[in-house]
Amino acid sequence: MPNPVSGRPTREQIRRAPKVLLHDHLDGGLRPGTIVDIARETGYAGLPETDPDTLGAWFRAAADSGSLERYLETFAHTCAVMQTRDALVRVAAECAEDLAADGVVYAEVRYAPEQHLEGGLTLEEVVEAVNEGFRLGERRAREAAARAGGTAGGRIRVGALLTAMRHAARSQEIAELANRYRDSGVVGFDIAGAEAGYPPTRHLDAFEYLKRENNHFTIHAGEAFGLPSIWQALQWCGADRLGHGVRIIDDIEQKDGEVTLGRLASYVRDKRVPLEMCPTSNLQTGAASSYREHPIGLLRRLHFRVTVNTDNRLMSGTSMSREFEHLVEAFDYTLDDMQWLTVNAMKSAFIPFDERLAMINEVIKPGYAELKAEWLFAPVAAAPPVASGSADRRG
Repeated sequence: MPNPVSGRPTREQIRRAPKVLLHDHLDGGLRPGTIVDIARETGYAGLPETDPDTLGAWFRAAADSGSLERYLETFAHTCAVMQTRDALVRVAAECAEDLAADGVVYAEVRYAPEQHLEGGLTLEEVVEAVNEGFRLGERRAREAAARAGGTAGGRIRVGALLTAMRHAARSQEIAELANRYRDSGVVGFDIAGAEAGYPPTRHLDAFEYLKRENNHFTIHAGEAFGLPSIWQALQWCGADRLGHGVRIIDDIEQKDGEVTLGRLASYVRDKRVPLEMCPTSNLQTGAASSYREHPIGLLRRLHFRVTVNTDNRLMSGTSMSREFEHLVEAFDYTLDDMQWLTVNAMKSAFIPFDERLAMINEVIKPGYAELKAEWLFAPVAAAPPVASGSADRRG
């Protein structure tokens, strides 16, 4: 067995590696079977398919259009089945369980409370239901790991990011909601939705409020729109992180083997602004043409603070393990590369510094060290067994 530190990790090693997820949408990660179940229970008749496998394939095909606007249309169906307390608790619990089973040890999952009010819930009831679901999922993941003898993924911590929709006018209200629940499972704030025509500066009041309250926020910027969106998110709004940020590549010139960073790209790298990159989703929305051509390869070589994320696991048919599998294949990443990207993400999380440091030193680094050391024991494991009764024959 080759030394995995200097070679590609196996699919199983990728799955078992500790992973950190900063950019994942709750309404983009439902199990197809759950959508069918809740639609049946609530009387929602708008699903294009009612067989879970066929429905899952429909979501992936509908999202694989090259258009962010078309991609976002698929969320009409997932949001439609997330309008009751029980549905929100179930979806959130299953989210935590699925992530834990994939080796994710820390996740920040975002959702827009304003999109879950059609069944009569209040904003506060939505937040409390989702928080309850995350805690339930964390507990179930631990119990599943215990039943499996501790060999399956079971340690996960999930924080919520409350999202305001950039085309709506409730960002101040959602920012205040995030602040009220900041000690009860909500770790920060976000704005999302189509970028074109809806610059982040439309929500300056919300961002100024969050800064005054010493709270954290990330902004979807530089996904389908270019450098102005990134510049506004950072210099006008004061974002702690950039959701996607893939278009920062437009401020980097490559010529004759030389790489030159523009002023904005230099600022992003120098200030260690975290980039929440989602390779598969970026391919679907046309932000990148292939995994090999995805800007994450160059940005990692230039030591930007890039992180790997799923965005929408249902629509992209993906997981954190699959995202890393694609990057390992495209860029020959090793376990060292995976650890570097994972530590980047943990450093950038919206929980206190001491908790981030403990997660890095007590969970992430030991987990990767164990995987890297496996090759040392391969020859012993592969050695032929001693013949039965040989010790007796030797006398």
